[in-house]
Amino acid sequence: MLSVFNPRHTVAPPGYSRWLIPTAALAVHVCIGQVYATSVYKNSLIAHFDTSQTAIGAIFSIAIVMLGSSAAVGGRWVERNGPRRAMFLSACFWAVGFLVGALGIATHQLWLLYLGYGVIGGIGLGIGYISPVSTLIKWFPDRPGLATGLAIMGFGGGALVAGPLARQLLSLYDRNYNPANPAAVASGHALVGLFITFGIGYFVIMMFGPFNVRVPPPDWRPAGFDPASVAARPLVTRASVSVSNAVRTRSFWLLWIVLFCNVTAGIGILEQASPMIQDFFRDNGSTAVSVSAAAGFVGVLSLFNMAGRFVWSTTSDVIGRKPIYMIYLGLGMILYALLAVAGYSATALFVLIAAAIISFYGGGFATMPAYLRDLFGTFQVGAIHGRILTAWSAAGIAGPLIVNRILDMQGKPGTLTASAYRPALFTMVGILAIGFIANLLVRPVPERFHEPDRGPTSPVARASITDPVALGPESMPPTPEHVGSQTGRLWLSWLLVAALLGYGIVQTAITAAKLFTG
Repeated sequence: MLSVFNPRHTVAPPGYSRWLIPTAALAVHVCIGQVYATSVYKNSLIAHFDTSQTAIGAIFSIAIVMLGSSAAVGGRWVERNGPRRAMFLSACFWAVGFLVGALGIATHQLWLLYLGYGVIGGIGLGIGYISPVSTLIKWFPDRPGLATGLAIMGFGGGALVAGPLARQLLSLYDRNYNPANPAAVASGHALVGLFITFGIGYFVIMMFGPFNVRVPPPDWRPAGFDPASVAARPLVTRASVSVSNAVRTRSFWLLWIVLFCNVTAGIGILEQASPMIQDFFRDNGSTAVSVSAAAGFVGVLSLFNMAGRFVWSTTSDVIGRKPIYMIYLGLGMILYALLAVAGYSATALFVLIAAAIISFYGGGFATMPAYLRDLFGTFQVGAIHGRILTAWSAAGIAGPLIVNRILDMQGKPGTLTASAYRPALFTMVGILAIGFIANLLVRPVPERFHEPDRGPTSPVARASITDPVALGPESMPPTPEHVGSQTGRLWLSWLLVAALLGYGIVQTAITAAKLFTG
């Protein structure tokens, strides 16, 4: 049975629909995107372990650090072994992480929760995040921004699904838990049930990834696609750069700075979303925004985070990667400054500005793989993407640290007003300015870093050091796969993805409505 994970069985037969590949990516990313919904049961974990917010918040931080680290270290392994093995391995680590975490909750051993969800689950996050990137870009050379935007949209949408689902499951396992109350605390028994359910359920859903994913045959291209039409655009190359050479280029580190700055600024709002909107409209100690309305604001940001990943990344296929990052960073500076000086004047204005900023945050994640493909080619773009995600890990520490440190100097939580946030917001303007300059300095990769030319479109290297798509004819499936039944599989796969994301969108829209209804 394990032979199905052999790279030679991963190459698509003639006629295989490339639109099955985004469903494989979405099945994985919607599941691992649950990491953004950990705040739902944070209070319950604090009460269960009788510890501090910092101790429980460290679980999320460990997971994000492991995401970046495992993506960086495992990128070349993913390229060598193909997306099917990577997706299966990701599902195993992600599921085991939840189960070990459940054991930690059941035995009151916090270190097991760190080990399970933080370390083991974090490895699953990193491998799963990069597993479809290289394959999507190779299937969609004509629209890489759309392809990666679809997949990484799923990661943003994962929280939309996991947040309301976690509340409903906790209320099922603990009748005293009120899912409509953001401050509700569930029992330890309910938390154990939640983690076990997530571990098993996510593993099953993530198996749609290995089931559907294939890599295109050597030198495959979509009908009517001319690689020269893409290569003629600024910064787009038909050459190939290995990951070891990519990290030696100035452009790689400039893009690292770009991603770090964009993520640091976005996390500045995401991490403080609920208390921030309450503090901005606080007067004489009381706030005009209720706790339920603040939860609605978080829902609005989640929707724009997901939508921005698809809309802005797809737009980059039209206007180019460098111009779209000029919008993310340049317009982001203006919006942060506007939020600082006028955000308190009206709730609608505050929400509109913050939503736009978060859409840029999501778009920055989704556009980066296509930007890397433009500069470094498709040869080892997944591994290069894994290395650059270390910027996300660094930003995940720096963003909250900067904002929280500044707010601590302004006063105590629950007493802050809009003026207390201005130093933090203007600091983010400066950070975005650094990213804007770095993006302007990005140039094509010098030829000395290019791989030797081994063909007109796809580099061919030794099987021991490259991914299946670059192998020779011996990598084709031993027997052609019957593709007459693809229509049913295509409908089933997209219905699964649509049902998951649709559930999350509807539930989040209901929560977001509280922002305007109170």
